[in-house]
Amino acid sequence: MSITKKDIAKNIKTKALTDNRTSNKLIDSFIEIVKAKSLSNDIKIAHFGTFTNKVTPQRIGRNPKTGDEHIISERVKLNFVVSNKIKEQLN
Repeated sequence: MSITKKDIAKNIKTKALTDNRTSNKLIDSFIEIVKAKSLSNDIKIAHFGTFTNKVTPQRIGRNPKTGDEHIISERVKLNFVVSNKIKEQLN
């Protein structure tokens, strides 16, 4: 199951009794904070999880249609690790 920003904003609107604009600003602000702060170091949110930067090495990619190979450059990805509290609630 996928959840979108729109779904999250709708849930915030319902639970916090706010309007659409406020809930959208809230989720956008959260995402901007995570993006900005994650460039310099890891972000740990207590009882929720940790956002870390993960470097994926350079690799060879293949076009499935034509079979042509090309090099995919090294990239930095944002990785999320769920806290043990959330894991316990799920299990």
